[in-house]
Amino acid sequence: MEGEDRRVGVAIDFSPCSKKALKWAVDNIVRTGDYLILVIARPEGDPDDGEMLLWKTTGTPLIPLLEFADPAVTKKYGVKPDPETLEIASLAARQKDIVVVMKIYWGDAREKICEAIDNIPLTCLVIGNRGLGKIKRAILGSVSNYVVNNASCPVTVVKNAENE
Repeated sequence: MEGEDRRVGVAIDFSPCSKKALKWAVDNIVRTGDYLILVIARPEGDPDDGEMLLWKTTGTPLIPLLEFADPAVTKKYGVKPDPETLEIASLAARQKDIVVVMKIYWGDAREKICEAIDNIPLTCLVIGNRGLGKIKRAILGSVSNYVVNNASCPVTVVKNAENE
């Protein structure tokens, strides 16, 4: 892969486990010159919402870090990045000299993350694991489990250490 543009994806929902996955990806996978792509899958939005309607089928264009740090920009996509996630991404961009972008999809997180892998396309993906118990996982279905079994690229699952 020498000389090739690596596109490292991280599935983000701004939860503690997705921040942990982002931090892990930055510390362990991302190298100088890589593209770090934050993939966000939102539940179906209001179909009357202009921006969401426009990008509903393909997901948004790649949104540069500077833009998704702007609350006016993220509001129109129905996303509210938390300061910690933005800080991890900005620090990585500065320290590792990488390009950080965000891509937002609407729909089932499992399907949309796999779609992102193929459409962007991603070199690899890092995803957090909420650590649902066996019963909750059986009922809700594990997004990370689905992605691991259906992704067309290597997937790393970062487990959430705090077991409730």
